[in-house]
Amino acid sequence: MKLPAWMHSLRFRLAAMYTLLALALVTLVGAVMTVQLLRDLDGQFQARLDERADRLAEGFNSPASGLGQTQPAPAGSYSMVVDEKGRVLAATPGLRDYEKAPFPFPGLLEVRLDDVPFKVATRPLRAGGFIWVALSEDVLIEARRSAMRVLTLAVVGTPLLTLLLAWLAGQRALRGLGQAARLAGRINPSSSVAALPLPRRQDEVYELLSAINLLLARIEAQQAREKQLLGQIVHELGAPLTVLRASLAQATAHSAAAATNPDVRRAALVADELTFTTQDLMQLARGQLEMRLAYHYIPARQLRERLDRLVPGTEFTGDWAAFILCDPDRLTQALRNLLANGRRAAGREGQVELRLSETPEAVRFIARDSGAGLPPELGERIFDPFVSGSGSSGLGLSVSRQIARLHGGDLTGGNWRTENGELGGAEFILNLPGLEIGDDAEGEEAVLEEAEQRSAVHRTAALPGRIPT
Repeated sequence: MKLPAWMHSLRFRLAAMYTLLALALVTLVGAVMTVQLLRDLDGQFQARLDERADRLAEGFNSPASGLGQTQPAPAGSYSMVVDEKGRVLAATPGLRDYEKAPFPFPGLLEVRLDDVPFKVATRPLRAGGFIWVALSEDVLIEARRSAMRVLTLAVVGTPLLTLLLAWLAGQRALRGLGQAARLAGRINPSSSVAALPLPRRQDEVYELLSAINLLLARIEAQQAREKQLLGQIVHELGAPLTVLRASLAQATAHSAAAATNPDVRRAALVADELTFTTQDLMQLARGQLEMRLAYHYIPARQLRERLDRLVPGTEFTGDWAAFILCDPDRLTQALRNLLANGRRAAGREGQVELRLSETPEAVRFIARDSGAGLPPELGERIFDPFVSGSGSSGLGLSVSRQIARLHGGDLTGGNWRTENGELGGAEFILNLPGLEIGDDAEGEEAVLEEAEQRSAVHRTAALPGRIPT
């Protein structure tokens, strides 16, 4: 059975711990006190009984003292005088039926008279025989019951009261810790590592927040070093890649043989692959908020032509005669990453498809491949940086989702199935907001105005470098 969430809280666990301690303490102390109280009550009762028996025996042994048979019996007390032959000579009212008869309770220390328990004491008489005294235990029994009721009430009531008070006290005592948790929960190291405000009282919460602030400072320093390192790597790769791509372009432009040489074409594709990787690294180093989109209203076939050169063998389906408002370079980068991952998963002989559909509300790109599909255990983690299910660097999907969201859309992923229900491979759906525009000047102005609004949302320094066409 699953326990409710509040039972897992520190507040409840502390209250439960204090309640158990209170229960153990009250039970132990209450039991000791009750045992001692009952022992004292038994002693007092026995002393009263002995005192009664001694006074009666003294009265019979010393008639001149004025005591003896004429002494009135207290409530709940009986007595009998027994001769040396074991016959009852005299008895208090209530036991007169036993007079002149054999003594009915020889050797008993407790008897029941009229269903009431009595304790018994005897004292010898000088003239022979003995005097028998019985004292009712009703008062003692009632005292025992009262003591047990008090103990039970203490054992049951004290823990409940302790639990309630500890819960309320814990709410106040742990308020600072809860505020610290909420503040820490709002930290996003990818965008901000601002220090948490410290409370005035330098208690355990103060120490916790100080430790978190120290950790945040270390994270910020580590991020700065990582971004600096990534920037240096991209810079070091950028120069030779630019030279390599320029050399390949000149070779294919001046030599027909080089233009048709498969090795030269393969080298150009590798150079493009490295260019995309460096751009992904640069975007990761600078963060998505530092990228500004340059919107253009372009025909979708331009995207298809660029993607066809970057990822050869892609099958394009759907309506590519549509027009799209986007940053062509960034959208090409996002779609190219999806198709390149699909080509890796499907292999050289596999199938990679990119379908485009447009409505007034949305523009949808669906990238599918015939590979093994996405590992189900990764889930949404497939979009985290450096998490890969196809042996790539693990940056492409993260960058593609960032680009989609900067356009006001989103990127989702999963596995598609054939009509027969068989697993068909990975499927990524990139959605962008659609536009419903006419052919007049007002329609064109609406396009420009929406583009400016989208760009304003993500206004920062532009990310250097563009995808080659």
